[in-house]
Amino acid sequence: MNKSTINAPCGHIQGREKEGVLLFCGIPYAQPPINNLRFKAPQPLEAFKEPFSALKFGPAAPQLAGEGLTDSASVRWNEDCLTLNITTPKQAADSTDGGKRAVLVWIHGGGYRTGQGAIPWYNGTRFAINGDIVVVSINYRLGALGFADLTHLGEEFATSNINGTLDQLAALQWVHKNIAAFGGDPSRVTVAGESAGAFSVGTLLACEAAQGLFHQAIPQSGAAHHTLPSEAAAKVTERFLADLDEKNAIGLLAVSPEQILQAQATTSRHFETGAGVMSELGTTVAPFYPVHGTTLLPTDPLTAISSGMGSQIAVLTGTNADETTLWSSGAANEAKLQRVIEGLGAETALATYKTTRPNADLDALLVALTTDHMFRIPAIRMLEARTQNNSINNNWLYQFNWCSRAFDGKLKATHALEIPFAFDNLDRAGVELFIGPGEKPQHVADAMHSAWTSFINDGNPGWPAYDLEQRATMCFNNESAVVDNPGQIEREAWDGLR
Repeated sequence: MNKSTINAPCGHIQGREKEGVLLFCGIPYAQPPINNLRFKAPQPLEAFKEPFSALKFGPAAPQLAGEGLTDSASVRWNEDCLTLNITTPKQAADSTDGGKRAVLVWIHGGGYRTGQGAIPWYNGTRFAINGDIVVVSINYRLGALGFADLTHLGEEFATSNINGTLDQLAALQWVHKNIAAFGGDPSRVTVAGESAGAFSVGTLLACEAAQGLFHQAIPQSGAAHHTLPSEAAAKVTERFLADLDEKNAIGLLAVSPEQILQAQATTSRHFETGAGVMSELGTTVAPFYPVHGTTLLPTDPLTAISSGMGSQIAVLTGTNADETTLWSSGAANEAKLQRVIEGLGAETALATYKTTRPNADLDALLVALTTDHMFRIPAIRMLEARTQNNSINNNWLYQFNWCSRAFDGKLKATHALEIPFAFDNLDRAGVELFIGPGEKPQHVADAMHSAWTSFINDGNPGWPAYDLEQRATMCFNNESAVVDNPGQIEREAWDGLR
């Protein structure tokens, strides 16, 4: 094993060479949020007194295995989870290297309940080799440990409903202070993520405390609609504490993380309705998401963005054509479709989709409507809000249309499918199962990875910026091309709807 040591402001860090790049794993960026720091804001670390061995990925945040295709495996986890990983070109270890490379900070998805930065799909090797980019992936607190609203228990819990976001901010602050030692430029940081990672990016865009910590953003399949109102968070907490059978701070600090996870799951099942339908919380947002109406987020992210927050940050965003096939049962009937449409308040939209998709069966209509409601329309509305305030046009939109061949083609262009294409990681573990049999679609990955690399390095992915007249959208497929105003009639069907 070829090892390499970096002397950073936080101390000496030892990494290793792997696949032609340098890899540093499991670097702590804040104190472990355990014991009396559970449910508290992340606390800074002192500099390492001895060289830190960054040869092994740190554990994930506490989480239960899910039931989906991408989260069903159990993972190694621990409350001591606030770590990050860095992939950088080999020459960054040379003392004569000038550094100043663009930096990509990746925030993992998983519905704010599962996931970790060490997933092979997020391997940054190709960005380092093909684009001379420094790639950072992070862990942050999830679920109740990251977002339960315990503010009523005292001032020491004042940030409990937003700690996962504060963790992300702490990681970005660590990058700002230390990344130059790894060959990166703290003034050229792009923050990116998918699903809840993209929700996180949208939240950070709207957060005043994050301004200046990153300069570009790539939210993939997620925008600025995914925070809980404080009133809804309080209802979640009331149920959560009852399910946990604890009422005070002493008890919450004493119970095991396993008990917290089980109570979290019970509470979530009570409130969730599926398909992005309004719940008894008065919102389509799930329990244990970041909370607005707080000091960190005084208002919801879309409102903040509409007021100009983050307008100087360039944004590349987009969605997949068939996001919700990943959790669709494939057993829609007219009654189920009607229930979902009524829950969305989208009766007019359904009539439009039946007209624009005359050959679609009920499953296809349900997927199209829920995909647009949960992902495509929020992404467009975020760009519309930004376009109203930006003196320069620094917004770009994509749509990923390449269809998986897995499971007899039922997944189509599903949620998360674009990740290994953007990272040029079609050969990583688990990807083959997701894309299905047949020739590897490397040409699609080449196109997408090249666009991401160009945006991270130069601030432009290579197609016209998004405006409200042309609405230029890069559609990635076997034949990738820019399409103006795709799905216009269906997009307009959501005007005036939440």
